[in-house]
Amino acid sequence: MLECVINISEGCNEKLLGELCQKVGEHILDMHSDRYHNRTVVTLAGTDKKLLDSVHEVALWVIRNIDITSHHGVHPRLGALDVVPFVPLGDRGQPAYSDDDMARAIAARNSFSRWLGRLGVPCFKYGPDRSLPEIRKGAFTIISPDDGPSVPHPTAGACCIGARPVLIAYNVWLTTSRIRIAHDIASRLRSPSLRTLGLPVGDYVQVSCNIVDTRSVRIDSLFDQIDALASIAGVGIYRAELVGLMPQDSLRQVAPGKYHALDIDEDRTIENRLARTS
Repeated sequence: MLECVINISEGCNEKLLGELCQKVGEHILDMHSDRYHNRTVVTLAGTDKKLLDSVHEVALWVIRNIDITSHHGVHPRLGALDVVPFVPLGDRGQPAYSDDDMARAIAARNSFSRWLGRLGVPCFKYGPDRSLPEIRKGAFTIISPDDGPSVPHPTAGACCIGARPVLIAYNVWLTTSRIRIAHDIASRLRSPSLRTLGLPVGDYVQVSCNIVDTRSVRIDSLFDQIDALASIAGVGIYRAELVGLMPQDSLRQVAPGKYHALDIDEDRTIENRLARTS
């Protein structure tokens, strides 16, 4: 089984998002939109071939309906169909880490990249040997597309297509509008296991996090570290937000009494959503 966590550069247009929700079909586990990021994260899962068919449907819809040249939002992006990672899962939806499991994700990544490139969208592949941040920094300059044309599609831009293990996307708002504080906290926390950005979000700022190694970084410990650094800077935490889903093993590392403050619960796990849809 594979998971695909599609990041789309549209989070404001309710009519379009309603159409997108209908388009993703039976394999959808979760859909999360943010108007400040102007981004929607759609989590799909299924057997390899059927999942690819669903991802193709979403990609065609995005290319037809979203124009990256009119996009405004705080999140970095290269295209309308911005990031499409394939993630290996076990039979019950648990994270899978073996070489054979990752090979399945790589095969799906390569197949989708070839298909999308033929539609005129430049495709940059990441994982396991090249990271998404490396592509964002070097696309079209020091890094050429792996598939598709050498210049961006006129309305869809480019697409980053990955093969990676499960990660947790997590945002923490601070009670300040001073972006310097968010930048400082993000830089202090950043590591090979944890990617971080400081972003302005409405009246506040946000520490936006990707826990890329869920076996070494706990979500409650991350929250506590941000809380401590924010307190040193003389501000507090406005609220926290889980974007999409998380693995059940990561949830069970946390005391249930902390779930509400951390914006996590049993229903927000990959395994639980798969059980509900099967």
